[in-house]
Amino acid sequence: MRDLYPGYDVLSKRGTPSWNEQTRRVIDRRLAIDPDAHRFFTDEEWTTLRALCECVIPQPAGRARPVPVAAMVDQKMVKNERDGYRHAELPPMQQAWRRALVAIDAEARAGHARPFHELAATQQRELVDDMQRGMLHNGAWGTCRRASSSNIASSTTL
Repeated sequence: MRDLYPGYDVLSKRGTPSWNEQTRRVIDRRLAIDPDAHRFFTDEEWTTLRALCECVIPQPAGRARPVPVAAMVDQKMVKNERDGYRHAELPPMQQAWRRALVAIDAEARAGHARPFHELAATQQRELVDDMQRGMLHNGAWGTCRRASSSNIASSTTL
């Protein structure tokens, strides 16, 4: 994935006036989440979610403490925390995430005979791009057929 802001790392702003104490506490709390812990997703879903998060929300190379994006999504699902809106054609959030992860894996297996997490980064990116363009049609999507990577990424706000 192309780096839109080469060399920029928002976490390097921690000690500057850009962040106040409340921001530091919130970010510190989020960074303290165990990146390997999951309680909501099955092991198979978890593996797909981690690969998807790495594809959609890449971390700067060499970051000492990567943002635990997948673990943050998992916590949100455990707590059933919503963003205050839901696309009418989608099922409830927890069900939508589960269905989307199964469907992404099904698309990877159908197109490449391997699960999503085993695909090369370019193949993962192509699959995500096709998802965003609405070009995936595996029956596993059900009513999540219109899911897009932007919908997925919006639920993982730092």
